Amino acid sequence: MSKLILIRHGQSKWNVENKFTGWVDVDLSLKGEQEARESGALINNLNIKIDKSFTSYLLRAIKTLEIALKTMKNENKYEKAWELNERHYGALTGLNKDETKKKIGEEKFKIYRRSWNIAPPKMLDDDDNKKNFGELNLKIPKEKIPSSESLEDTYKRVVPYYENKVIGHLKLNKNVIISAHGNSLRALCKYLFNISNEKINKLEIPTGNPFLINLDKELKIKNFRYLNKERSKEVIDI
Repeated sequence: MSKLILIRHGQSKWNVENKFTGWVDVDLSLKGEQEARESGALINNLNIKIDKSFTSYLLRAIKTLEIALKTMKNENKYEKAWELNERHYGALTGLNKDETKKKIGEEKFKIYRRSWNIAPPKMLDDDDNKKNFGELNLKIPKEKIPSSESLEDTYKRVVPYYENKVIGHLKLNKNVIISAHGNSLRALCKYLFNISNEKINKLEIPTGNPFLINLDKELKIKNFRYLNKERSKEVIDI
């Protein structure tokens, strides 16, 4: 039986400021660093070997994984992939969520933030936030870099990566960690749990709380749980 552990990065500095972060390369807050250490300790308590780890091109996910692995005294190398990046929030990037809701109205805000297939307005070419996307993103082929994404767009890059790069390890009965983001993990959970387009908007993933999924030989889900019960979120009824 293989284990897949999903970790949404620890609290970031822009989480604290309640901003749409997307591809901006924001660091962890002090609380986020502590959440990453706690994640490592919780995984360590499982007394299992972690065979392979994956993360995105964004610092907050990379750092969460590095801190967790260090806490576990696990020195395995990990793989970075832009396909695991957070959803690109387009022109909303850098804006305060509460202020944006007041400005555009709650209905449109919900559509941009939680709809399945509607992306926010595109980010302009001269948007200052692009300066803070991080050096790793320079490796992404220009034709693949979005100017905005819906959750469906995010799904279309996350799931093929999972199928091409991750599933092979699970089929060999390996234990895998993926350290990523709220929306990239939401997209992956939609695939894993076969969640409908209508219900996926209800799935909330807490920061820095490892989500353990036990898989059988056919990679069917046997059971699942958050390792920190006090900070769990319900996996919606599919």
